[in-house]
Amino acid sequence: MITIRKERQEDISAIRFINEMAFGRTEEAALVDQLRTRNKLLLSLVAEDGGELVGHIAFTRLTLGMQRLPCLGAGLGPMAVLPTRQRQGVGSLLVRNGLDHCRGLGVQWVVVVGHPGYYPRFGFVPANRFGICCAYEVPDEAFMAIELGARGLEGVTGTVHYEQEFDGV
Repeated sequence: MITIRKERQEDISAIRFINEMAFGRTEEAALVDQLRTRNKLLLSLVAEDGGELVGHIAFTRLTLGMQRLPCLGAGLGPMAVLPTRQRQGVGSLLVRNGLDHCRGLGVQWVVVVGHPGYYPRFGFVPANRFGICCAYEVPDEAFMAIELGARGLEGVTGTVHYEQEFDGV
């Protein structure tokens, strides 16, 4: 049975391994390490199955607009599942639990740069429907948002900026 829980200190090397295996490179793993070291992870969850970590998801704070004002939104990513455990529902459990945890933290909305065939199942829609765009050049259909609270994106417009650590990925 898969359990979703907050990361612990002893999980760090396994989280690095999961991200490296899932993405086939080291950049995302290094990003998560930098965000953790710099205390910029809003939320970091792991999927555990029989004592083995098989997945990881991170959420970070965002800023919005030209002045880069703090906002009540969060960025989902990276999210990684060991290749041998993909297409078994691990990622879905991580996303659903992560969104629930974000609600509990008072986050009103979440954005993701991700596969447009995957994230809509959780309620994500193209973010441009809400008048928000990504500071990075990504296709409109790949930059998606979800409201976690009633009208969580009401009155929210502008450019979403991720933590500067994302610039190198």
